[in-house]
Amino acid sequence: MSNRFRNSPPKDLLHVATLGRVVGLKGDMKLNLSTDFPEQFSANASFILENGKEVILSSYNPDRELVHLKGIDSPEAAKALTNAKLFTTFEATRERCNLREGEFFWFDLLGSSVMEGEILLGSVQEIERIGPLDYLLVATDSALVAKELPTTFLIPYIDRFVLNADPKGKVITVEGGLDLLEAS
Repeated sequence: MSNRFRNSPPKDLLHVATLGRVVGLKGDMKLNLSTDFPEQFSANASFILENGKEVILSSYNPDRELVHLKGIDSPEAAKALTNAKLFTTFEATRERCNLREGEFFWFDLLGSSVMEGEILLGSVQEIERIGPLDYLLVATDSALVAKELPTTFLIPYIDRFVLNADPKGKVITVEGGLDLLEAS
């Protein structure tokens, strides 16, 4: 199982955190979150490392952003995991994270069609966080690329541009998206 997916994790896994520097003498480590759902990091929660190995949390202190892994009880053992990425499955994320009414996971929007009125602008390729804002990275529809428009463009995920997102129907309705594409 070693180096099972060192260069590219499977598409059914989510990167949720990266282990940071060692803190203290018992193998505690800083946890750098890549998720909006810190509740995933509870005692006995399991995650997958880049090499495919499973790790289990003993504890997580959100105030100090510290995590302790089962079986990692010394600074030396913890240092071997510095900068290791933690992955989880979509199913585990859905089980561990409680969404409020009208909320949804970003990964549910990937592949969604981006529509402005009756015009298909493209599909959501990725969601990127730049500063305090999230952006939809849209792969432009081939009909618009044929008109010599860019192959990808960004739409800020704010009310001014995103009118509606339907993760089940895989459609995002926008306003001003065509202007952003043309200005890209």
